[in-house]
Amino acid sequence: MVRINGLASGMDIDALVSSMMQAARVPLDTLEQKKQYAEWQRDDYREINKLLLELDTLIKDGVGMQKSFIKKTVSVSDPNAISVKNINSTVDFSGTLTVGKLASAATMLSNGAVGVKKATDIIPEAYIGQEIKIETINKDGSLNTFTTKIEDTDTLNSLISKINANSGVTAFYDQNTKQISFTAKNTGAVPTGLTREDGTSVTAEIGLSGTLFTDLLNLDENNIAAVGASRGTAGQNATLNYNGLDIERSTNTFTINGVEITLKQGNTGPVTFSSTSDVEAVLDTVTQFVDKYNETIANIKTKTDETKYRAYQPLTTAQRKDMTEDEIKLWKTKAKSGTLRGDSMLTGLLTKMRTSLYTSVGGSNSVNSLSEIGITTTSNYLEGGKLTINEEKLRAAISEDPNKIYDLFMKSGETTGEMGLAKRLRADIKATMTNIQDKAGKATSVNNSTFTIGKLLNSYNTKIDNWQDKLKALETRYYNQFTAMEKAISKANSQSSSLSQYFS
Repeated sequence: MVRINGLASGMDIDALVSSMMQAARVPLDTLEQKKQYAEWQRDDYREINKLLLELDTLIKDGVGMQKSFIKKTVSVSDPNAISVKNINSTVDFSGTLTVGKLASAATMLSNGAVGVKKATDIIPEAYIGQEIKIETINKDGSLNTFTTKIEDTDTLNSLISKINANSGVTAFYDQNTKQISFTAKNTGAVPTGLTREDGTSVTAEIGLSGTLFTDLLNLDENNIAAVGASRGTAGQNATLNYNGLDIERSTNTFTINGVEITLKQGNTGPVTFSSTSDVEAVLDTVTQFVDKYNETIANIKTKTDETKYRAYQPLTTAQRKDMTEDEIKLWKTKAKSGTLRGDSMLTGLLTKMRTSLYTSVGGSNSVNSLSEIGITTTSNYLEGGKLTINEEKLRAAISEDPNKIYDLFMKSGETTGEMGLAKRLRADIKATMTNIQDKAGKATSVNNSTFTIGKLLNSYNTKIDNWQDKLKALETRYYNQFTAMEKAISKANSQSSSLSQYFS
């Protein structure tokens, strides 16, 4: 529709309609302000959930893991001969070890140059379709069998790639000598009594089947035959004496009673080793938990104590036009303040967390409370129950028995009172996180109808759309009325002009 803007009346119709619409927009502005506030509240809830998830993850991977409390400092009398590392021993350990032979891998070398000119040449036609087989020994002492068929596109290079990727040997081709070598990927000798499925005995660490190996690549049938021809070596087990007991291992790295031992030199020893608890590492784990816990409750307490400035509502588009960027920023800070003030879900969580940490762990534990290991609350009650550490007392508790501290955090129990502190805390956190997700959704939520605030936002969106339609219709009606007025004035002016001409 063509609008006649004050040509006849001389009035600023746009300004008049804008002024009339400004009053009519008040309900819409109120809805948009409520929607904005709900979005801020939703985002603040999600930030709290993010913080709780970080705390829960740190507990799970820190004080919630036994490996955090069994870290050891290991002393070895000759680090060049062996290295010793704790894997899962919960107690301190010590021992004496004498190394005889190191474990070694079986090898074999071709008898002169292979029967192809270049490694990129296609395998001769006579071998296409032939099935080849490589037998080796797995780490656990079982038999590994790799079979493949030679394809018409295979070259020596592609065959070596297949062997290296899928079999128990590493193949290497030397372009200068034109020879190929095989080395077993695992060290050690053939286990006594190892047999194939057909009952035949396995006597070599590397076994080859197929004329491609013997005729084209000039390899022996197995590494033992290669040894006899001075073209290979047999796999060898490591031999050692551990605390007076003679033992063999197929590898140079093995575990005894939860302790990993790596042999570095043969014919060495005796070498002594011993362990003590890594006090600083355990202390660091507990300190990280305390710091994150304090950070979490401080942030939650800040949000639940935050002042709510009721006079500062979210700014409307019209209000922003009359303000500077700095003024908008300051206003927004006050308008966003207090979205979670006094929130019962969060204040309840703080109470639960304090109760979970300060209630003694029942049962047969020799350490039943944080105070026994030097962790207490700060003297300032306004801090909401922040924890503080007496490092000297905590170090002493770690030195005495770090497993008791682990039990304090992670003890299992049929009742909450018998459960470890970290187990209780994680249960409190997860329950609250679920409640927050029900109310504010996740950051990845795309369907507002799945959480409470989302449903509220959907309702606001519907009402906003309806009001925008109403305002558009109202604005059109105003312009139509002014247009009719302009036409009437224009017609009256025209009639007046005609009468003036007639009488003149």
